[in-house]
Formats: sequence, C-alpha cells, structure tokens
Amino acid sequence: MKKIYHLKTCDTCKRILKELNLEGVTLQEIKTNEITKEQLEEMHALSGSYEELFSKRAQLYKSRGLKDLSLSETDYKNLILETYTFLKRPVAIIENEIFIGNSKKNIEALKTVLQ
Repeated sequence: MKKIYHLKTCDTCKRILKELNLEGVTLQEIKTNEITKEQLEEMHALSGSYEELFSKRAQLYKSRGLKDLSLSETDYKNLILETYTFLKRPVAIIENEIFIGNSKKNIEALKTVLQ
C-alpha cells in the first residue's frame, strides 16, 4: 500500500506533495475524508505511538490548555480521532514503512522510497 494523509489547505503539505513522485500513491485529504479508527490504529501499529502521530503545533493544543496537561496514549488517540487538526501532517504509509510529519530528514527519506 502507498498512501499519504494530508491537508489540502496546508501550504507545507502542498509543497511536499509537489516534490514527491506520487505514481501509484493514494492521497487522502483528512479534512473532507477524516481518518477512521482503523486507519489510525494502522498508523499506530507502524509508529508505535499515538503521541508521535500527534501535532503539538495545532492551535487547539494551546487554546485548550492541553500543553499544560499530562496526556496519555489514549488521550492522544481520542484527540486525533476527534479532529483532523491533531494529526501531524503529512503521514505517508509506503508498504510497511511510515513517515510522519514534515521534517527535512523525513521528507528526504520519503522521496527516496518513492523514487
């Protein structure tokens, strides 16, 4: 499977998608086609952590005061399922490998796999 979860209104996601070879890749826009519990569990199985999938840059993270709380893995999971904004973007699953977020190192590794 080759799949990328992204947000179409995110300039960073748009820039990254332009840089990638998307041949044979399924794109899922997470605002209009929210991730399912099963999809999140698949991401968790590959990453080993809901916290790793969670975006602490989300505006809701600060406005809800979540940064001042000690969140559990279950909290991270439920928050991601509650609203797309808490998923760190983009998330790419290529075969049995997962790439989470937009760090330069991560995107370079993703480019290599998609060559």
